Amino acid sequence: QVQLVESGGGLQQPGGSLKLSCAASGGIRVIHDMAWYRQAPGKEREMVAITTNDGSTNYADAVKGRFTISRDNAKNTVYLQMNTLKPEDTAVYYCYARIRTGILSFGDYWGQGTQVTVSS
Repeated sequence: QVQLVESGGGLQQPGGSLKLSCAASGGIRVIHDMAWYRQAPGKEREMVAITTNDGSTNYADAVKGRFTISRDNAKNTVYLQMNTLKPEDTAVYYCYARIRTGILSFGDYWGQGTQVTVSS
């Protein structure tokens, strides 16, 4: 059973930094895309950053130049380094991974979410 476990959220002041981690485990053959999404109160979930297993990345315009997504394939882990945080970054952040669990079996998996609050 595939599980994604996130860590690293919390309260930070504007201008500060946080680093999120998400480790995948259980029945994994290959992890393809890994990404971070976020959902603020009253808003739809939105993609923040994504990385493919060849190392390419893409970011939402709102976080370009401030957030960096990276992955450690040996540890099945994806990270999100968040710098110059703004109050509008406040949201629940979710880890996502597209994972091959069998020869022809793929699945989309989500973490449980971690709260990030940016406030003075």
